[in-house]
Amino acid sequence: MKLITVFCLLAANIMFGQKIFWQEGQKLEWSNFKSSVNRRSNPDVAAYTNCGWEYSVVKSSNPKSPVKIEIKTVFHEEKSWKDVKKINDYILLHEQKHFDIAELFVRKFRKAIDERVRTSGDYDRLFKSIYSDISNQYKNFQMSYDKDTRHGMDKEKQAEYNAAISTELENLKSYQAL
Repeated sequence: MKLITVFCLLAANIMFGQKIFWQEGQKLEWSNFKSSVNRRSNPDVAAYTNCGWEYSVVKSSNPKSPVKIEIKTVFHEEKSWKDVKKINDYILLHEQKHFDIAELFVRKFRKAIDERVRTSGDYDRLFKSIYSDISNQYKNFQMSYDKDTRHGMDKEKQAEYNAAISTELENLKSYQAL
């Protein structure tokens, strides 16, 4: 039985690809972008970072019992791609910021959960709304980031975003995963 479980875990890992969980100081490398499929027809796009978050919940049917929610920022290697004719270190920094933005919104998510969700009953009443709100903010921010920086081509705007993202990550440092 254990062998079957190990085989299933290995098969799932191969099917769903490798994940990188966000860690302070760990930077993406071009070798992490493993998809060969360029799904964008925009000539300004040199790479695509597929990132976001995963969460797990341990709760009880008793609405007064404590709930445990773990949220992690994740980069999906097998869904992220690059155009090898266009890539350079500057573009890699732009893509890293997409991953950092995901971490920023995970910290906001953790903060909202920490402030409002203590019990299984809180989870049942509030989690979906908090998730939806953070998710919408995240998607809008990612789109604005690419639009405002022209996918990193506007170096002045890119520098502004780099500074703002770093500041916000620092402001929410107490919500960084341990």
